[in-house]
Formats: sequence, structure tokens, C-alpha cells
Amino acid sequence: MTAGRAGAYLAAVRWVLSAACVLAAATVAAQAPPSPDIDTLLARVSERIADYYKRAQSVVCTEKSVVQPIATTFGLAGLARTTEAELRVEADVPDDDDGTPTSANVVREIIKINGRPPRPKDKKDRAGCTDPNPLSTEPLAFLLPANREGYTFTTSGRGKGKDSGSLIIDFKAASADKEGKVVEDERGLEGCFNISVPAPMRGRIWVNAANYEVLRLERHLAGLGEVRVDFAQQRKHNLPMSMTMERYDTTIKYRPVTFTDPDEALLLPEMIETVVVWRNGMESTRRRQEYSGYRRFLTAGRIVK
Repeated sequence: MTAGRAGAYLAAVRWVLSAACVLAAATVAAQAPPSPDIDTLLARVSERIADYYKRAQSVVCTEKSVVQPIATTFGLAGLARTTEAELRVEADVPDDDDGTPTSANVVREIIKINGRPPRPKDKKDRAGCTDPNPLSTEPLAFLLPANREGYTFTTSGRGKGKDSGSLIIDFKAASADKEGKVVEDERGLEGCFNISVPAPMRGRIWVNAANYEVLRLERHLAGLGEVRVDFAQQRKHNLPMSMTMERYDTTIKYRPVTFTDPDEALLLPEMIETVVVWRNGMESTRRRQEYSGYRRFLTAGRIVK
């Protein structure tokens, strides 16, 4: 969350169990066949994600992230911070495996901050507290078999209206951290924290009924997230005894991107919107991430748009 109101504290929020997102492409079947059971559906979806990781490693894009401080009424509460980064995906493939990825990371290099190149002093600027992490877990990874522990998945039938060509998966993720933790930023930025939130998450995924790619993902905080603050941090940073997160909502959308030489189409991120609302202690924010400028590396030094 970026600097806005004077004295507001900023926090990068994480869950012990990552919630997730997925791929897409849409075709509408003439007649809807029976929906597969949840185990079969998850197996088919994870196969698509593993294939996506293999193919997406040759793709880079530009990520534009705008973080806007907001009031509890959702009105603006300060200046927005905009960053642009070059982004790519690195798949995690065990040495003794058959080449199937078990996870993946998103790798970012920030190239602009508020429209200008980064400066050395930006590394100590507390306004950069909520800049995207240089390395983070790829959000589709929780759907792979090795990463489903702690999640509960259920099928919820078929989508309706514009989503009629999709199957719906609902999920819940319980937090393994029962108390939460407030940790000072490792870069030493004053008033900047990493916070684990002891609250369950719930979400819904729309999956293409024809090819099992995911079309859209929504995830939400399932209840209030209360974090206790130890006495030393209360005194040092003038923080309350506990802080309550009231809302954490994320929507992720994908769009088809075509490449030539050779011809290929991939369903890639279009945008992510996240709203985080704190009752006290931390600054509430709205973040919008947009993805553009997709291009593909085929060989060293050769890029195809």
C-alpha cells in the first residue's frame, strides 16, 4: 500500500496459504455434457496449468500497477503510486521428474516509478512498500496437486448467462497461522510491514467446459482477519494492540494473446484488481494491475510480438 495520509502505516499482506488464479479461453458447447466430478475436474485443470507454465516461460510482458490509498468509505485518501515492470514466469521442474512443473514463480524487474526510471533513493522510500515483489509465487500454482493441502474444492454446476460455457469450482483455504504476524520490512523502510493474516479465504473459479482452462477467478476474505501486535512494536511504531482486516477482494481476468512464427495462442493475464480494507492500524488500498506488450523469446536475442 502506497504512502497517502500522513502517519498512515503500509503493509504488504500475505496468507500462509496462497489463494490463486488461472487461465482461460471460451467455447460454448451446443449441448452441455454432464459435469465431471471434482477430482476429475481438478486433474484436467492442473494438466492445463502445467502445460501453460511450460509455454509461458518464453513470454515476457509489461505489468502496470497502480496503488491508490482509500478511505473506509472507498473514497480516495491520498496520491496513487504507479509502477511498471517487465514480468516473466519461471517454472519449477524437479530434477528427477518427467518435466512436469510442480510450481512456478513470477519474476519482475521494475523499470518505471511514477513515469520515470527508478533511482537509488527509491530503495529507501517508504512509498515503495507496496511495490510488487521482485519474486513471488505464480498464482495458478495452488491448483497443482503438490500445492492443494489446506484447500477444499467443490463443484457448483455450470455458469449462467455469459458464463454458460463454463464450469464453476468453489474453494476454501484455512489459514495455518492462528495468530498472524507483523514483521518489519526487510529493506528497513520505516512504517512498512509484512503481515500474515490469520483468516480463511474463499473463492470461485470459472473453468472453460470445453478445454478446462480457467476463465476467471475471484477470491475473498471469509470473515475478519485480526492480527495481534507485540508490545515492542506497539511502542516503537505507535501501533494498536490488534489490527483488523475487514476486506480482501481480488478479481483476475485473462485474455487470448496470439503469436506468430510459429503461430500460437495463449490465454494470459489481462488485469488484476485487489481491494484491501483495514479497520485500524494500516492503510486501506485499491490496486489495479494491467498486463500488455506481450512478446515471446524464441532464441537468445530474438523476440516475436
